[in-house]
Amino acid sequence: MAPARERHALWAALVLIVVWGANFSVQKQVFNALSPGGFLFVRYLIMPVAAALLLCWQHGLRWPRLERSELLALLKLGIVGHLLHVGLVTYGIHWSTPFSSSLILACGPVFTLLILRWHGIERLTRGQVIGVGVASLGVLVFLSDKLLGAAWRASGGDLVLLVAAAFFSYYTVAAKPLIQRHGGIVVMAYATLLGSAPVVAISLPAGLHVEWAGISPAIWAGTLYSVLVSAFLGWMVWGWVNAVRGVARSAPLMYLMPPVAGLVAWAITGESYTAVKLGGAALALGGVALAQYASTPRDPVREAPAPVD
Repeated sequence: MAPARERHALWAALVLIVVWGANFSVQKQVFNALSPGGFLFVRYLIMPVAAALLLCWQHGLRWPRLERSELLALLKLGIVGHLLHVGLVTYGIHWSTPFSSSLILACGPVFTLLILRWHGIERLTRGQVIGVGVASLGVLVFLSDKLLGAAWRASGGDLVLLVAAAFFSYYTVAAKPLIQRHGGIVVMAYATLLGSAPVVAISLPAGLHVEWAGISPAIWAGTLYSVLVSAFLGWMVWGWVNAVRGVARSAPLMYLMPPVAGLVAWAITGESYTAVKLGGAALALGGVALAQYASTPRDPVREAPAPVD
């Protein structure tokens, strides 16, 4: 029974990687139709409803009671994870390309490692230092065509995505004590509920500017795919996969996401890649992998996922 359960978890993880990889191209089309602000507005009308239904499913109408200090910490997580991270990711993807977006966000574990070092939680090994350097070099090589070609809009989008990845890494580190006390579902749901209101308030003008009656069924389908399937349901499935297979065996699968995103973008949007760009991508992913795994088995950075939205 256990081997069958692990096989099911592996297949679920691989399907999820395809869902996440394809989502970058889907989001590009949705953002073009709704605008990034319009998408954020409708996303954070949907997300708190989904979070509330999830809590009702798990706990009925008797939701877990949290201390005021914990609610404040969850509010901060909601602002960092949703207003700052998701907000910046949305605009970054809009300004950049699907493949670039997926690669930049895959660098998240490097930022997690640096944050852990900054807080004195983890010391960098020699392999991790080399990994950070290789990943940084790979990103520079990957972006070199945009920088040399003065493609400032796309380069700015990639820079925004780097900042967004850093915010997600901070969220990962800050959320861990709360997750250990209350579980991942409670933390995710409460952070979503508390973090949604600021996003809706800021994106309200953009949301009111969208002619919702004229939005095509395909764009609505893409929006629901991105919000409910990729983001909300995706992270729930990923949590189950990690519970069955373990984080150490599941995390390396995240490195398949940028190639999937690149293939989907090539097939759907016609995004093209030079040998320099592909080499830079391989160098960056190799550096991230080295930084994430050149450590002891209990190193907390191993558990740091790449941000997916």
